[in-house]
Amino acid sequence: MKVWHHTLDAAPSDGPCVLTLGNFDGVHAAHRQVLALAAARARSLGIQAAVLTFDPHPSVIVAPERKPKRLMTLEQRLRIFEAAGMDLAWVMPFSRPFSELSPEAFLAGMDRALRPRELHVGRQFHFGRDRAGSIETLEAWGRQAGCDVHGHALRAYDGGHLSSTRIRAALDAGRVEEAAALLGHPYALTGIVVEGDRRGRHMGFPTANLAWEQEQLPAHGVYVTEVAGPHLPAPGLRGLTNVGEKPTFEGTHITVETHLPDFQGDLYGARLEVRFLHRIRGEMKFPDIEALRNQIERDVAAGRAWQPTPFSDLEGKP
Repeated sequence: MKVWHHTLDAAPSDGPCVLTLGNFDGVHAAHRQVLALAAARARSLGIQAAVLTFDPHPSVIVAPERKPKRLMTLEQRLRIFEAAGMDLAWVMPFSRPFSELSPEAFLAGMDRALRPRELHVGRQFHFGRDRAGSIETLEAWGRQAGCDVHGHALRAYDGGHLSSTRIRAALDAGRVEEAAALLGHPYALTGIVVEGDRRGRHMGFPTANLAWEQEQLPAHGVYVTEVAGPHLPAPGLRGLTNVGEKPTFEGTHITVETHLPDFQGDLYGARLEVRFLHRIRGEMKFPDIEALRNQIERDVAAGRAWQPTPFSDLEGKP
């Protein structure tokens, strides 16, 4: 997959294409359906499939006080775009001057570079100065430009509207199974394992302390997770992950620490992906270390015994 980081006026000409357009925060289940449809249409027409997205998120520039916590890194989004069959990903730098462009100026530049024959977009997508561009703007432009514009209702598994806002709300409440059903995959944190305070090791439960890269965390608590990385002996190992401030030790900052009961080895410096499957309990403060150790033993047993529920099986379904 080719990746562009060009501004609108600096992009080369590389059309025609079937294009999908949006912020793609989280690349949730409905996004993936639109991407798959665009890729299939491109194959049938014998032209390339392209996706145009923005970095940073537009709200970082135009409304920083309301900017959302990003669900994915750019690297994660690009990996999903490629897996969905995209041939080209245009990551357009979002800046203050770019935010002032009219919808018409944006469409003219996009058309010059990509010459889309079809455009697939969520019906709620807005663009251009003051978010003046809408699906109606796109449809009117498409009639003039010879591009078939298709607006898609982004629906969740339960028929409700699917948005990154809804996913963040589920994660804020610790409802990681709901988040997985909305995303089409378990919510994942990625990062490098760094040295922690080694308290888990001293209690007999060594942990990998993740320097996570995403902005959004699940609610504080203990989770059943699946952990993947090149240093692990299997594609995904069942783990137990604590997100929180470790109140028993009067912690003052948030950590993400994962215990892997079936792994022995040194993971310092390793790159891991931690996928959140199920919340066992919220964060608790214990009277002493022995009480904490006993609770961790119960948590490990609960993690080993946990099996996906029918709600978990909704992952990836429309």
